[in-house]
Amino acid sequence: MEKTLVLLKPDCVQSRIMGKMLMKIEDAGLTVCGCKFMRLSPEILQEHYSHIVQFPFYPALVAFMTETPVLALAVQGPNAVKAMRDILGPTDPAQAPKGTIRGDFGADKTRNIMHASDSPENAVIEIQRFFRADEVFER
Repeated sequence: MEKTLVLLKPDCVQSRIMGKMLMKIEDAGLTVCGCKFMRLSPEILQEHYSHIVQFPFYPALVAFMTETPVLALAVQGPNAVKAMRDILGPTDPAQAPKGTIRGDFGADKTRNIMHASDSPENAVIEIQRFFRADEVFER
């Protein structure tokens, strides 16, 4: 059973659609096995986005990701990483098909409703970054 990290971003929180997003995750056959509302610090964002800190858009991304708390989820299921990325759609909502979360709800590459791990290896690292071991449960 594979696990992946999902972050419901500030635009999701502000739009009051977290419940809809949880339903979409569960309707896709995935199970939430960890969940917490949290404020992200600049330090955790720097670690999480270390691959893009050098880009000029990074400060705006940090400002966005600290606007409100986010809902951090650990999600499990068969091929959870791929399944979650399939229901999300591409990072850019303009390229995301209708029927995907980003295609239906995303505004731009930053305000795209959710983050989801991009590989099983990164999912392990990201879940450990946002959750203690005793906060993720086997279901």
